[in-house]
Amino acid sequence: MKKFVPQPGFAVSAHRLALDPNATAGARLYSHAGAARAAYNWAVAHVTAVWWQRRAEASYGIAEDELTPWRSWSLPSLRKAFNEAKRTDPRFAGWWEENSKEAYNTGLANASAAFDTYAKSRNGKRKGARVGVPRFKSKRKARPACRFTTGTIRIEPDGRHVTLPRIGTIRLHEHRSDLRARIDAGTMRILSATVRLDRGRWFVAFQVEQRNELVRVARPDTAVGIDLGITSLAVLADSDGNVTEEPNPRHLDRAQKQLARASRVVSRRRGPDRRRGQKPSRRWEKANRVRNKVHHRVANLREDTLHKLTTRLTSEYGTLVVEDLNVAGMGRNRRLSRRVADAAFGEIRRQLTYKTRRHGTRLVVADRWFPSSKTCSRCGAVKAKLPLSVRVFECDICGLVLDRDTNAGHNLLALTTRTTRITRTTRSTGTGVAGDLDPTVTVRSKPRGADRKTRTTRPRLTARAGRAGGTIPDPRAGTETGDRQQDIRTQLALW
Repeated sequence: MKKFVPQPGFAVSAHRLALDPNATAGARLYSHAGAARAAYNWAVAHVTAVWWQRRAEASYGIAEDELTPWRSWSLPSLRKAFNEAKRTDPRFAGWWEENSKEAYNTGLANASAAFDTYAKSRNGKRKGARVGVPRFKSKRKARPACRFTTGTIRIEPDGRHVTLPRIGTIRLHEHRSDLRARIDAGTMRILSATVRLDRGRWFVAFQVEQRNELVRVARPDTAVGIDLGITSLAVLADSDGNVTEEPNPRHLDRAQKQLARASRVVSRRRGPDRRRGQKPSRRWEKANRVRNKVHHRVANLREDTLHKLTTRLTSEYGTLVVEDLNVAGMGRNRRLSRRVADAAFGEIRRQLTYKTRRHGTRLVVADRWFPSSKTCSRCGAVKAKLPLSVRVFECDICGLVLDRDTNAGHNLLALTTRTTRITRTTRSTGTGVAGDLDPTVTVRSKPRGADRKTRTTRPRLTARAGRAGGTIPDPRAGTETGDRQQDIRTQLALW
């Protein structure tokens, strides 16, 4: 599928708006989301049925050229097959005309992408964990969503309503006349709209093509090192010599008593049991909604805190330095997993990435093995070990005594002035104004030249594959592409 390329001076971004639908609009939103889920399940069954049929025929001794032909999972093929089946299939014949064609196209497009991802993962062309065969979406667990790319998609002139195909006009939770003004001025154009039920509320996300705005940061010549942690959410050390701390609100910890009380109520009700086919009682559903409201409030508070923090940092500093943390590995620590998840280090990194691009500033990402906490910010000496229980850094060479997070912030800040080898791509600018970008700047944040953790044990004399000192092969070597078009012959290697 050809990738959309915005016109010069424009960029593709998204605006997520909360909806306040009435009963009629809410029912139509649920209907379109259900149609998308039904189309997805139909596509999964349509493709995998041939796989199982061919396996059964092969077990009977049927020749390869006489087996049932493969079915393509490309989006045009799925569209054509679905349009032929929807009028006769009893699962769709009685109600498919009630929804927009975009609802069914959403499910078919998601299924095509899921099969394409599975094929790339199976053939070693996709990085990351192995992806399994696409499975059916449950009505109880699947998140209702639908995407519209054609038809009437607009923000009304009053800035308080939006209009979607077949659903009609829906009231917005907030007044957004600013977006309508951009559309009228020709600086923004709506490309698509995606409605989704998230945390008990319907949202619409407009994917738009909008003009890049020149926004100057407050201190374009100032750099800041950001050390993320649990005791303090972030310790900021800037090039002007200021050190500040952002307190960790710990929203999840504060809600533990309320969550425990709500969970006890849920556990005393008759919940669902798929093994016995038992449906949840009304009292269980009511208690579960009460518990979910607590989780939703925690998530909303966390999201608000992170957006305020990252927006303030990216609008103030011209250069930001952060660490490439192994958040997944940190989450496997049973003593810290809950607090690591509550701090959301990965979300902070993601928001800093796209917000620095918006302002045209520079984001420097230190290497994962850079010893920011174990390095002395005065003399550069590196400690062999520094447990998490030790909160004060004491240098054995120069005698520096400093808080470990503050010391890490100074070390991260020092990366902006070191001339090192290339490791990560970052954007830079000398003015802090979006659009005034210098050539791509890269740094390698390894002052001591290490490429792994500090070794605490003596390695084996004969290194084996997969051990320290040996070669670790990558079973998923390859590059990921965005092309969803596939050849039917690739299915031969998937079973």
